[in-house]
Amino acid sequence: MLVVIANDIPPAVRGRMKLWFAEPRANIFVSGVKDSVAKKVVEYLHNHCPSESGLMVFKSSNLPPGYEIYGLGDTRKEIIELSGMQLVIEKYTEPEQPFKNHE
Repeated sequence: MLVVIANDIPPAVRGRMKLWFAEPRANIFVSGVKDSVAKKVVEYLHNHCPSESGLMVFKSSNLPPGYEIYGLGDTRKEIIELSGMQLVIEKYTEPEQPFKNHE
């Protein structure tokens, strides 16, 4: 299985993705393509999408933990590796100080 999440992709790439993938939401693509085809799709995306596309790709794998994650550009989320396992986390931002009422 291959899941592609993008901030924004070029119209020509999006049109091509729609040929083989279901698009349940805008710029989210899901397909059960074979591993060899999935590799070609990932290569195609990396070659035809600018970094502004913010791609995050989840590809099923036969090795633990059962998936691989690829990123390109600003994905709005961070991909980290912890003990050999890839994880997606929210990017940390400093919390705003609550408004204090001075009386």
